[in-house]
Amino acid sequence: MDELDTEIVRLLQTDARQSNRELARQLGVAPSTCLERVRALSRRGVIRGYHADINLADLNRGVQGLVSLQIRPLNRTVINTFKDDVSTMPEVLSVFVVAGGDDLVLHVAVQDLDHLHAFLLDRLSKRKEIAGFRTSVIFQHVHNTAPSRLEG
Repeated sequence: MDELDTEIVRLLQTDARQSNRELARQLGVAPSTCLERVRALSRRGVIRGYHADINLADLNRGVQGLVSLQIRPLNRTVINTFKDDVSTMPEVLSVFVVAGGDDLVLHVAVQDLDHLHAFLLDRLSKRKEIAGFRTSVIFQHVHNTAPSRLEG
């Protein structure tokens, strides 16, 4: 990643919908150079996709929570199977496999606290591989939409 690649990534994180011509203008390079650099960043996996930032409350999913889980037996097959299963649940936004006292953390979004309670009791607590869980309700969420490369 050179300075041009880093700037391309920064500008696309700010506005991924801008045209190649506009991006090239901001960078001070030819559109063909810009296009080739963006394609190379995509091929290398630096740019993995373009996404819409959705207001969950407008989708009737205004309550978010983090569910920390302990899984037993603790092995790769159980973790991977569980991770794959819960990632398809409509309430689950993200699944994190973590180290420490917990094995996984789920980021969930539901209509209200009653639906969160039902999700925990009706969907999660019935899973035999869950040894325990605890839930934190998210009051506010600030998301860094443009992380930059750390120099080190």
